[in-house]
Amino acid sequence: MKYLIVNADDFGASRGINRGIIEAHQRGVLTSTSLLVNAAASGEAAELSRSAPGLSVGLHADVREELKGTMDGRRLCEALDAQMARFDELMSRPPTHLDSHHNVHRDSRVLPYFLDLAREHGLPLREHSPVRYFSKFYGQWGGKTHLEQLSVESLARMLEMEIKEGFTELSCHPGYVDPDYSSGYSREREAELRALCDPRIRQVLAEQSIQLVSYHDLGKLKEGSATRDVAT
Repeated sequence: MKYLIVNADDFGASRGINRGIIEAHQRGVLTSTSLLVNAAASGEAAELSRSAPGLSVGLHADVREELKGTMDGRRLCEALDAQMARFDELMSRPPTHLDSHHNVHRDSRVLPYFLDLAREHGLPLREHSPVRYFSKFYGQWGGKTHLEQLSVESLARMLEMEIKEGFTELSCHPGYVDPDYSSGYSREREAELRALCDPRIRQVLAEQSIQLVSYHDLGKLKEGSATRDVAT
């Protein structure tokens, strides 16, 4: 079976991004998001998520400040623990998954701390769980904007060609341009949102027998798969 988690990074970064993520979930194929707990609109994001109980919300850990200069492992651990605590304060529940802003957990100096945090809290960590990470639905390559990469046709091709058996996370960054939020990735967000909400994408998912799921579902589906394997 092909299972697809469509996960939006940067929840909480701005009101426009929050609005786009909720819209992509309610009108489109988005099933999951990752929350920046110390960002300007994180409180609003947490409140909006309460109106979308089917949306799984993970921690989008931002430790860029802690990585400036010589890395201090103790400082990094404290920052990660503080962000976990802040997530619980905002959401009144633990995160469903763990990843990092700009994927800094890929840094070999940083990864062990993220792995420890994931193990401690029993969370799937991006690229270190049964879920395959797919990141090509993105509108900037080589420092230039490529909106054609974010078209409905482009997303449909990705779904047809790239989604394999098992679990896949398709990473995305939908949102609305927000005058109060400065980002080098802005109109691309609106292009992503249009594609994710286009009804043709659901048609492609049905044609390809791809089942939309969220990180909420991951544990139950893994257990069910293991039970079937034992039975056969």
